Amino acid sequence: MRKAMIGVTLAALLAGPVLADGVKVTRIGEPQALFSSAVWAGDTLYVSGFLSDPDVPADKAKGTAAAWTSDTKTQSIGALQKIEKVLKEQGLGLGDCVQLEAFLAGDPTKGDMMDFAGWNAAYLQFFGTAAQPNKPVRATVQVAHLAAPGALVEVMVTAVKTAK
Repeated sequence: MRKAMIGVTLAALLAGPVLADGVKVTRIGEPQALFSSAVWAGDTLYVSGFLSDPDVPADKAKGTAAAWTSDTKTQSIGALQKIEKVLKEQGLGLGDCVQLEAFLAGDPTKGDMMDFAGWNAAYLQFFGTAAQPNKPVRATVQVAHLAAPGALVEVMVTAVKTAK
C-alpha cells in the first residue's frame, strides 16, 4: 500500500509540469492589489472570492470601516452579480461556470448558523433557471468569520471557455 501511495504521489509531481507546459497564464486585476481578481490558465478562468458591496461604505474622514449589515440572501445576490460582471468582462457567462465554492459565515440573527436557505434562494436566481440552466458542481461550507466585519458570504467560481 505504501509503495502504491508513493507511486501515485511521484506520478502526480512529475505530471504537473508536463500538464502545465505551454499553458498561457494571464492574471486579471489591479497591479497594486494583493491578489488577482481572476486568472486565466489556458481556457479556464479562476475567479477569486467575491463579497457583495458593503451596505455601509467606509468613511476615511471619520475613520470608519465598511460594514455589511444585510442578510445572506442579499449578500449572495450581490456577490453573484459581481462574479457575473467579471465573467462578462472576460467574454464568459454564468453558463460557463463548472465549479462554485461558497463560504458562509454564521448569521447572528440565526444563532450564528449559516443561512443555507438564504444562500440557496439567491443561487437559484442565477443557476438552474430557464434562461441559464447550467448548474456547476458546488461546495458550500460554514466558516467562523469572513475577513470583513458583518460579511456573511464569499463566492468563488471556475469557468471554462468552450469552443463554439
